[in-house]
Amino acid sequence: MAFNHLPAGVHDALDPLSVTPVTHSVPMAKNHRSDRLQTDAETGFSPGTVLHRLASGPSRSSRITHTEHLPPRAGRHAVWPDRIRAEVVAAVQAAGIDHPWAHQALAAEHALDGDSVIVATGTASGKSLAYLVPVLSALLGGSEAPTRTEQRQAPPRGSGGRGTGGRGSTALYLAPTKALAADQCRSVKELSQPLGKAVRPAVYDGDTAFEEREWIRQYANYVLTNPDMLHRGILPSHARWSSFLKHLEYVVIDECHTYRGVFGSHVAQVLRRLRRVCARYGASPVFLLASATAAEPSVAARRLTGLPVVEVADDASPRGELVFALWEPPLTELHGEKGAPVRRTATAETADLLTDLTVQGVRSVAFVRSRRGAELISVIAQERLAEVDRSLPRRVAAYRGGYLPEERRALERALHSGELLGLAATTALELGVDVSGLDAVVIAGYPGTRASLWQQAGRAGRSGQGSLAVLVARDDPLDTFLVHHPEALFDQPVESTVLDPDNPYVLAPHLCAAAAEIPLTEADLDLFGPACTEVLPQLEAAKLLRRRANAWHWTRRERAADLTDIRGAGGQPVQVVEAGTGRLLGTVDAGAAHSTVHEGAVHLHQGRTYLVRSLDLEDSVALVEQADPPYSTVARDTTSISVLETDAQVPWGAGRLCYGSVEVTNQVVSFLRRRVITGEVLGESKLDLPPRTLRTRAVWWTVTEDQLDEARINPEILGGSLHAAEHASIGMLPLFATCDRWDIGGVSVPLHPDTLLPTVFVYDGHPGGAGFAERAFHTAREWLTATREAIASCECDAGCPSCIQSPKCGNGNEPLHKRGAVRLLTTLLRGAAHPPEPEETPAPEETPDSERRSRHEPAPPGSAEGQPGSVEGPEGASEGQPRSAEGPGGSAGVPGGSAEMPAAGPAEAAQQDRPVP
Repeated sequence: MAFNHLPAGVHDALDPLSVTPVTHSVPMAKNHRSDRLQTDAETGFSPGTVLHRLASGPSRSSRITHTEHLPPRAGRHAVWPDRIRAEVVAAVQAAGIDHPWAHQALAAEHALDGDSVIVATGTASGKSLAYLVPVLSALLGGSEAPTRTEQRQAPPRGSGGRGTGGRGSTALYLAPTKALAADQCRSVKELSQPLGKAVRPAVYDGDTAFEEREWIRQYANYVLTNPDMLHRGILPSHARWSSFLKHLEYVVIDECHTYRGVFGSHVAQVLRRLRRVCARYGASPVFLLASATAAEPSVAARRLTGLPVVEVADDASPRGELVFALWEPPLTELHGEKGAPVRRTATAETADLLTDLTVQGVRSVAFVRSRRGAELISVIAQERLAEVDRSLPRRVAAYRGGYLPEERRALERALHSGELLGLAATTALELGVDVSGLDAVVIAGYPGTRASLWQQAGRAGRSGQGSLAVLVARDDPLDTFLVHHPEALFDQPVESTVLDPDNPYVLAPHLCAAAAEIPLTEADLDLFGPACTEVLPQLEAAKLLRRRANAWHWTRRERAADLTDIRGAGGQPVQVVEAGTGRLLGTVDAGAAHSTVHEGAVHLHQGRTYLVRSLDLEDSVALVEQADPPYSTVARDTTSISVLETDAQVPWGAGRLCYGSVEVTNQVVSFLRRRVITGEVLGESKLDLPPRTLRTRAVWWTVTEDQLDEARINPEILGGSLHAAEHASIGMLPLFATCDRWDIGGVSVPLHPDTLLPTVFVYDGHPGGAGFAERAFHTAREWLTATREAIASCECDAGCPSCIQSPKCGNGNEPLHKRGAVRLLTTLLRGAAHPPEPEETPAPEETPDSERRSRHEPAPPGSAEGQPGSVEGPEGASEGQPRSAEGPGGSAGVPGGSAEMPAAGPAEAAQQDRPVP
């Protein structure tokens, strides 16, 4: 893919830089700085100087809307508790750490006391050491294991030879990604080297060779895995892990702030199953959790584990200077839909910044929300670097989920060795992987939560030196709002973690899995939550469970753990295969296949461009062929929505704010071809894909005729006003709930057949809900006030991607009415000044219980209805499957659409904005 055909001024990565190109490799692991930017008086890396150079080109300085300077902070030392083994303290000191920070010592003290504890401190604050020290101290009590060679020569089990007896304490480590588990295993091996064979760490995941697995089960005492493998591999085969589980003393849950929404709810149930199986073998492990800075960490940890958890949140580690810049790409001369002004894309802008940083010799990572975005940034940067020095393109690469295991490992080795200077990465690299030595982070678009923003920014400066972070705004309402309201980022606490373990769509398959592991009894129900009493009869009716005597038993021959994918991928991943060679390039989650690997889609893999020749949904295979099209593709779809039940409602003047259950029907119907970089629409092609149905939770608000008259909204602009308010509210919700706009969807209808009023819906994009709509209901006044302000303060005349246009809109952002949306929200919010408590809405008396239950109960686990899917499956990253394949033109390569309501006339078409399926 070449970009030398672009007109002058489209790219400005090659503006003159007063630096010498870097053409040699310096090992990152040793943190040498000979090829980095030198500053005055040997002061080391200067983030302010680097930012000044980035902004020194023509028109560059005006792109910085705000610069936040976080001063350095001194650390506070303590001493390790006396109960920590002296050998462990000596090993830590041999690693160059003479004294722990105060929060590390406090967390270790709680662990030794048998209290589950969460360490919620900043990036690079030493959370890993806080839990490793008590774990290693416990593991020293284990007996020495045989080598793999000795194991092959040992007599069989049961013959009196060396087996699992006297194994000593064990510990289980859970990471959200394979990369993080592998990185932590390397760190544990290095730290525990002076301890000899007493500590035997091993990674157990989908990439682990079969011949290694038996040794790990029998002899490893520190097993590093992920929740997927615990769910599918360890718990269903707990009898083979009995020796390990019997002696399990600690469970470490790293980066636990990532366990939110549906994924977090699934993990919460997996942990309850783990506790139940451990109790069967007489173990009651202590849970040690590590999290980025978060609101109410102990509350979130208790919901995740089901146990009381002590929090340690006072960060005593030192911090270098951080310069944090907010960067808004400039407007271009191009025009988008309806003639709206278009900003330069965050993808192109980030690629230029990564190019400049690489030329300066600044070790950098660019975080992007989608796989396609990571590939695009890498390709563009490599093209630009080749024009400076032909040895530089190999110093930049992409890192994302979906790569084959050997590809991921090669990139990780190159990153650690210093062979790579710049990396375009998805959140697979965000989660604690040791990338020490980085100087700068570029974030392509707000990552959805403040917790993720600070986690990504903290990847640089991990050795205490100064660091630079740049947030590049996408052309959407939330990003535009944030770069012009820095107080919303820098003066507000991070969000609370949202998860709902009682979601029946989540709970049902885990009850089946638990019953298959050990028959369920009445005593187990408290562990899994109060929703069990409602879900169990449904599972019995579906003949998935059968009650015999005092227990429920799994009735099927197939594996119960296969009923659900805990990452919400919903089905078997689609394999992406090169048609000419049969080579497997990677995988795509089943739920995202309709929008990302449909026939005619552009697929990027490691800098190479492919066109999808065909998508076989039955065999889960997408055939691709290498090509070089000058465009990217964006899928579009249609959606309709119906209200199943209203759980709560609040009068807002004459209108109402409601929360409850809905059914959403969606179908991908076409895709757009957009020119790379500029985003110009080249054409649209129809698709023939089956519809999908989703039962979920939603928040919605209605307005009356009187309110429309007060807001001066006539029938001609009603649809556009509702549609614009819907788009902007979806864009702003991530500021109030731990989601991003690709986790939620929306529909606006001038006359909805269920409410009989003009209605705007915002719904969770996961079966049974994810807690986002509920959070929106409880923060509706603040949320919609910010939405109104975002629209009103935008400088455009009639609407643009920075306020009311949506990259997901399948209706082509038509109709939209900016001024009408502002007046409508103003009138609505006037009635919300002093809202009463929500009114609980019982089901109508005339509706039979059996009918009401059939409308709202979850589909049986394993059925085809409403399967979730927008986050990456067990392949190894929690990064979000191409939810936002944000491509050129500021549009994310994901679907959107419009729906005609069956009872509506032409003037009553429903407008919608939806999550990735």
